[in-house]
Amino acid sequence: MPALLKPARIEHVVDGVRLRAQLTAAALSDGENARARVRTLLHGALFRGRMIAKERLEAGENGLAVARLLAKVADEVVSALYDYTTTHVFRARNPTEGERFAVVAVGGYGRGQLAPSSDLDLLFLRAYKQTPFAESVTEYMLYMLWDLGLKVGHSSRTINESLKFAKEDFTFQTALLEQHLVAGDASLQQELVTRFRKDVAANSHAEFIAEKLRERDERHLRAGASRYMVEPNIKEGKGGLRDLHTLFWMAAHRYGFDRQRDYIAAGVFTPAETHRFLRALEFLWSVRCHLHFVTGRGEERLTFDLQPELAKRLGYAARTNNTSVERFMRRYFLVAREVGALTRTLCAKLEADQAKRAPQGLQRLFGGGPKPLAVSAPGFRVERGRLDVTAPDVLDDPVNLIRLFQLADANNLDVHPAAFGEAAKRAKEITPGIRHNAAARDAFLSVATSKHHPAATLRLMNEAGVLGRFVPEFGRIVAQMQFNMYHHFTVDEHTLRAVDAISEIERGIHKEQHPLATDIFPKIINRRALYLAMLLHDTGKGEGDQQIEGEISARAACERLGLPADEVDLVGWLVGHHLVMSDFAQKRDIADPRTVAQFTEIVGSVERLRLLLVLTVADIRAVGPGVWNNWKGQLLRDLYRLTEATLHGGRSDEDGVREHLAVLAADAKTQLLHDVGKIETIEEWLHSFDDAYWLNHDSEALAWHAREVISGRKAGDVAHVAARFRPVQGVTDVLIYCQDRPGLFASLAAAISACGADIADARVHTTKDRAAFDVFSIQTGDRRPFGLEHPDALAALVARVVDATTRDHAPPGPKPASRRAAAFAIDPWVRIDNEVATTSTVIEASGRDRQGLLAELARVIADAGLSIATAHIDSHGARASDVFYVQADGGQLCDGARIKAVHDGLVAVLGAAEPAAPADPARQPLAVARASTAR
Repeated sequence: MPALLKPARIEHVVDGVRLRAQLTAAALSDGENARARVRTLLHGALFRGRMIAKERLEAGENGLAVARLLAKVADEVVSALYDYTTTHVFRARNPTEGERFAVVAVGGYGRGQLAPSSDLDLLFLRAYKQTPFAESVTEYMLYMLWDLGLKVGHSSRTINESLKFAKEDFTFQTALLEQHLVAGDASLQQELVTRFRKDVAANSHAEFIAEKLRERDERHLRAGASRYMVEPNIKEGKGGLRDLHTLFWMAAHRYGFDRQRDYIAAGVFTPAETHRFLRALEFLWSVRCHLHFVTGRGEERLTFDLQPELAKRLGYAARTNNTSVERFMRRYFLVAREVGALTRTLCAKLEADQAKRAPQGLQRLFGGGPKPLAVSAPGFRVERGRLDVTAPDVLDDPVNLIRLFQLADANNLDVHPAAFGEAAKRAKEITPGIRHNAAARDAFLSVATSKHHPAATLRLMNEAGVLGRFVPEFGRIVAQMQFNMYHHFTVDEHTLRAVDAISEIERGIHKEQHPLATDIFPKIINRRALYLAMLLHDTGKGEGDQQIEGEISARAACERLGLPADEVDLVGWLVGHHLVMSDFAQKRDIADPRTVAQFTEIVGSVERLRLLLVLTVADIRAVGPGVWNNWKGQLLRDLYRLTEATLHGGRSDEDGVREHLAVLAADAKTQLLHDVGKIETIEEWLHSFDDAYWLNHDSEALAWHAREVISGRKAGDVAHVAARFRPVQGVTDVLIYCQDRPGLFASLAAAISACGADIADARVHTTKDRAAFDVFSIQTGDRRPFGLEHPDALAALVARVVDATTRDHAPPGPKPASRRAAAFAIDPWVRIDNEVATTSTVIEASGRDRQGLLAELARVIADAGLSIATAHIDSHGARASDVFYVQADGGQLCDGARIKAVHDGLVAVLGAAEPAAPADPARQPLAVARASTAR
């Protein structure tokens, strides 16, 4: 950085004396142009200050120092403007007592910290009622500051008015808690400080603290209620800057200090805790200042597209198995956790201080006195409704670190902040010996498999750092982020939410959303294996193949926890296969005997099937809002139903499964006759399809199909198109019955896409008389049934689909990827497999998702002379993964040259070059969990 831009003192950044001299010269010499010249001079000072602050930040200065510099720059500019205004514009030659006036910085600016795009919060303080002088000065200054491009929050009040309003409004009371004089009468501002402390703050500690905690909780809910969201709001989110500010406000209000380092003198924090507070503050301010400078606006959300640039600016480099972004975000989440620990520490201090001082006041906030535990637990007690230790040295025994949380869970208690703080300090004392201690293991297993709320207690253990120390396999994923659009939370938070989902299913809370999982849970024999597998299912992330590595780490953890060998095997198997059921349900044709036979062979028993279903449901549910939907639930239930029937049938080989599926298809025909009765041509319809059709749809859908098609035939429709809503599944089914032709599927998909609908699934059938019968399940972008709220849109779609049955439609042109989506490198790939299905070749194509992609891929397949038997559509964030079952002349595609042509054509559609196809692409196995690697 040039020497000119490295000044150490504020007068070398903005020379106030020189600036005032320039302003005076402008007033004396520029006449009518004086105002414009003043604006130019002030703007130049602001610009210079901002540029110096920006270059300091980019050179490695911490953000807190930069925020303080920006506040000082603002002070110099505002005070120079005040001096100019009161000297050259509205000079009070003989000011009276009533014309005493001060400009006071309040709020964040009053704290002496400003982000690059922050507002200036100003109080124009008067001694008494409004005077022409004060009104004129205020108005002139405000208009000039606005002309400079500053956002100014302002009020004009007397001291009495300020105090009265502060008593009524906690937001303004908070603003006055942090203030400093910018310009004007210093004694006036000091009188405000003194009277505020005496008349307002001294009489409202309990109410103020309660209000700040309430505001914090509401703010957390608005920002997502978790400190581990992968696109956090660094200002308002849980664990962000506003939480640190809230700590300062509560402590400053209660103990009367006005500097953050006064925590030590007040006894609120130890020197080490104060150091952690300041480090967290510096880091969060660094992130915030970089965000504002990079975006050129007051951006507070750390979105995916900004994270790589922030990681680079803050000096994070990639390491083995971790990108620079993931390392940067891990630091962010650990800081956010530290903020949570500091919050608990302060609350403990406030509570303990109140207990020593008086029985009233804060007691209303923190509750009543202690009551005895219902169980005998030496060293522990209940303090104001929370579990505490009788003395800090109780936790000198590391086993008690685990027992603390086990007792809290067993008695449905929160952990007292004081005990929590002591546990956090001692977490590092958990050694390998403690991990093998029988009492510690039993206490931990009691928590991990509790029938109360295991995730809540495990989350407390994680916040304290105890969980990761006791289960080091879990410790490796603490604060770990995966840089993709699919996941909403860090790996550890996702895991704890998944444990919570299992607990809620067990307690019957989600019976409507998860009827099958709820019904089978009481039949599960080994619930302990299920809970432990869920806790450990993602411990292989970041270590290579997540399922293989996860199984290895899960086995190691369970052996150390003392589980018998058969239970270790079961937990290891569940972790090693936790993605399999989702992939089979969403990517494979479950009407194909080979699909059911292969999945049945993998599962092996009804107990494992039940465990895997619940594990899969909870895993998907915990990814984030909107990821689980009832359409996915239906696919899982269908796979479960066929697999369970096969396991009970006794034969799980392919021929046995085929025989069993034929029986199920016959049952479906019988049920259809019962549902629709002997309507005209029903017998002909019953013989129109092979077994796959009857297995791919439930009885309600089969009845709808029959009625619609027979009705269309009677009406003489060349093409019959009908739609029905399925709100529970979140889709609209569109049925198309028409004469088959080459490229029909691609044309239909293009027509649907052109109407703005997303295709969730497509079932493609051909009748024995060569008619096409396709069913598309479509949604809106927010996963709701298309047309449910806008019938006109569905009518237009149906009309377009009818037209697409006889002539080709092209998909809509691609739209530019959003900034968030464009932040990710999506490598396209195509896999072609002849081993997965019996009579079809299975093609999986994966790449960046976009509107019309399915239609473009289908067009390549059609142009290659292949027919599509069925299609399965899935997406994970920015990545789409479409699976097609295709046939060439009624059988599998085996010609190597045609396979390569299809492969290359699909890769070209996906939008980027890919490594050459394998030497024998027909033998390339379909990736079992390829699209699920994002999970």
